Amino acid sequence: MNSFSCSFSFSYLRKSALICGCFFLLAATTAMAQHGGKAEPNRIVFKHGTTSTTVNGTVRGDEEAEYVLTARKGQRLIIKLTSVPLKSSVFQLLGEDNDTLGLEHDANFEYSGVLPKTGDYFIDVSRPTQSKGTSRYKLTVTIR
Repeated sequence: MNSFSCSFSFSYLRKSALICGCFFLLAATTAMAQHGGKAEPNRIVFKHGTTSTTVNGTVRGDEEAEYVLTARKGQRLIIKLTSVPLKSSVFQLLGEDNDTLGLEHDANFEYSGVLPKTGDYFIDVSRPTQSKGTSRYKLTVTIR
């Protein structure tokens, strides 16, 4: 084998190793992003001309479904959560600064209140216990 073919083979191997390394790094980063970190909450939006919307979902075990909506100071926010089996899902409502908005519990089925400031409000739906099981829920959110 002459020096040209040895040099060519070595260069080819180096490029192949670099490409494989980049592919592995990309795959590992994607896998970590899927299993680590917290996902962005689902944004609740109202169709033009409406003040209410309903979201259906499922939570299993210790999963949480997270939602966010933007509202203005002085608006009334009404939240109603129903689930199957009955009362197998609860919600927690928080303001931008993790303000509980005067809710006594972090496990609620209904809420109606005037919002203290303009901004994002977060609704977390979960099961009341972290035991095994599945809950199908319907979350109705109204802004007036």
